[in-house]
Amino acid sequence: MRRSLLPIKYPALSLLLSLPLCLSTAHAGENSNISAADRARAVRAAKAPPVKAAAKKAPAKFDFEGEFVDYANWKEVRAFLDEMSAKHGFNRAELDTLIGKVRYVESTVQLMKPAPPGKPKNWQAYSARFIEPVRINAGVKFWEENADALTRAEREYGVPAEIIVGIIGVETVYGRNTGRFRVLDALTTLAFSYPESPTRAARMEFFKGELENALLYARKDGIDPLTLLGSYAGAIGLPQFMPSSIMKYAVDFDGDSHIDLRNSTADAIGSVAHFLVEHGWRRDDPAISTYSVTVSASRAWEKFIGQGLQAKYRLAELQEAGVSAAPSTPQNMLFGLIDLQNGSEATEYHLATNNFFAITQYNRSYFYAMSVIDLGKAISQVRAR
Repeated sequence: MRRSLLPIKYPALSLLLSLPLCLSTAHAGENSNISAADRARAVRAAKAPPVKAAAKKAPAKFDFEGEFVDYANWKEVRAFLDEMSAKHGFNRAELDTLIGKVRYVESTVQLMKPAPPGKPKNWQAYSARFIEPVRINAGVKFWEENADALTRAEREYGVPAEIIVGIIGVETVYGRNTGRFRVLDALTTLAFSYPESPTRAARMEFFKGELENALLYARKDGIDPLTLLGSYAGAIGLPQFMPSSIMKYAVDFDGDSHIDLRNSTADAIGSVAHFLVEHGWRRDDPAISTYSVTVSASRAWEKFIGQGLQAKYRLAELQEAGVSAAPSTPQNMLFGLIDLQNGSEATEYHLATNNFFAITQYNRSYFYAMSVIDLGKAISQVRAR
């Protein structure tokens, strides 16, 4: 029997907004990566007037309507819909109706194009976008309102509250910026109209998989797939999970028998923690996940740069190559050597632990992972005052 694509009519569900607290505040300030200027901003944020409660928002509308493309008559699209019907039991006629309502969105194509070369990376400029008073104040408020869920997530998954709060803050400013593209428009555009590039075929295959999972997710939760809003790449909700990550890693953390990353902060918190554990987070590793180091002029240490997103080197072999670490750096752990480039200024170097690299599985960027860590620490410091 073929299963319908149309949403099941559920009675109204109450989506409870509950979240938890963490023990990591005890480590605030230890080996912090936060600069003196950032700390000063955090202090100013603590003294700033409280953020006024936002007025109740009107129902979200998508901003990017796109243009009609007759995807239903594209050979590749028809093959995809045939597969969805045969593999997953979707009603083929309903799929045809749905694809007729999907639009091509040029802005998603443009946003996928790589930035023009030539502009050097700048860690301090990148960091300043996230370690700033508005985001810190919002993070303190989010932590206070969701302390119970954060505490429970740390207890069950071993991921500190400040890391979870840091990720959600960097991703969406605690739900303020979750994206206003229709997810089906974005994913269909990228699955079948991806811009020309050396990796075009692989990227199109990836987005076909995400489109498949978006349809499965919508059917599973009884959601009209055209109501799903997200980023230009199809990421959804407070933690900006791609549809495949929702299907694999999202959890019902508020206990209402329904996973909702768009409206339930508890589900978002539990899902972020679960994602990190599934990507290598270790609860028993030290709370500090990076250690500042200096490097010698001999440059023998350069062979350790860019060796993958994993901790695999002993401190002794890094030191032999000219990496100098503080005496407090653990001797019995594996590290990766990361470089944070600062444009024309000196590059910063750090030893990164396994848990740092678990964060990079969320977004494959040293800058991203360090911003998550530093934002979480800044919020923790303000809360402790």
